[in-house]
Amino acid sequence: MQCHICQKLAQPFQDEKHQATYYFCHGCAYIFKDPQYYWSMKAQKERYDLHENSEESAGYRAYFQRFLDFLLPHVGGVKRALDFGCGRSMLLSKMLQEQHIVCDAYDPLYHPEGLDEEKRYGLIVSTEVFEHLSQPKEVFATLVTQLEEGGYLAIQTQFHPNEVEAFKTWYYPNDPTHIVFFTPKSFICLAQQYGMKYITDNGRNMVLLQKP
Repeated sequence: MQCHICQKLAQPFQDEKHQATYYFCHGCAYIFKDPQYYWSMKAQKERYDLHENSEESAGYRAYFQRFLDFLLPHVGGVKRALDFGCGRSMLLSKMLQEQHIVCDAYDPLYHPEGLDEEKRYGLIVSTEVFEHLSQPKEVFATLVTQLEEGGYLAIQTQFHPNEVEAFKTWYYPNDPTHIVFFTPKSFICLAQQYGMKYITDNGRNMVLLQKP
């Protein structure tokens, strides 16, 4: 099957634990689940509704603080941001506003009114979203168009172990709504295709890119 990101031929493998077929593109180190296993939006929302992420939780705030600690040293001077795929909570948006960055929040299930395609942002953040996307390249392209010149795109998603047998024992595919998996190489490939500058990653689950 053709890779979503670089269009090279991805090699299939069977994951017996999750009883699913995946495809591994060695060109850009991207793995995706066979589309027959994708959940409907309705079924995904029913699963997300079970999440108990309270904005009053110290642990939940610390989770987002680690993300901000990664990106904020690189993005000085940003005035306006978008939290893309914020989920039910708007905590990350509020934490950015505490940093004097005005932040809009959008989620197709919980805050569909939050996206204005005419707006441009100095920073777009997306945490634990990309692993749910059936067409991540198209979403990436859309986000790039919504960045101001010099704007930043910060993404958090767990980087897969880049080896089939290790992938089969990895925890991240245990969530059946996680259907696509990346490494820094995957995002470098996307950056090259859309004229983005690859700034840095943390080697685990965070990447930062800039629109020249």
